[in-house]
Amino acid sequence: MFEVAKGYPDHPVSIKEIAQRQEVSVAYLEQILNTLRHAGLISSVRGPGGGYLLTHGPAHVSIGSILKELEGPVSIASCMDPEEGCHRVEGCVTHTLWRSLGEKIEAFLSTITLDDLIKDERLLMDAAVQDRTAMLKRPEPDKAGRP
Repeated sequence: MFEVAKGYPDHPVSIKEIAQRQEVSVAYLEQILNTLRHAGLISSVRGPGGGYLLTHGPAHVSIGSILKELEGPVSIASCMDPEEGCHRVEGCVTHTLWRSLGEKIEAFLSTITLDDLIKDERLLMDAAVQDRTAMLKRPEPDKAGRP
């Protein structure tokens, strides 16, 4: 979704580009992108120059909404998994703890958007450029090792 978000709104991102950038197999990506498309988070564009686009701007797509579609609700422990469940739920103190922690994680993830990740990447790239520039400006040491 991060790679697709970077193409929003006018540049569909191909599955091959995503696979190369994220070092993930195309077959695995096809499954993920199909799920996200059925959930209405992305759309596909056919033909030359085609690929995938967000259906809403990156500022409107939370990491929580993506994970919910791909993974379901946060299950910190196996007893929290709706499919596995637990027969001791009624008298289990830790069940309440895990449920509360899962809710807090979901709430946190709903506050982070794809736009936030794109901005973070820009900051990282700017910092890396500044580091390289600073290194290039350092004087070469003389034979005694002094700058």
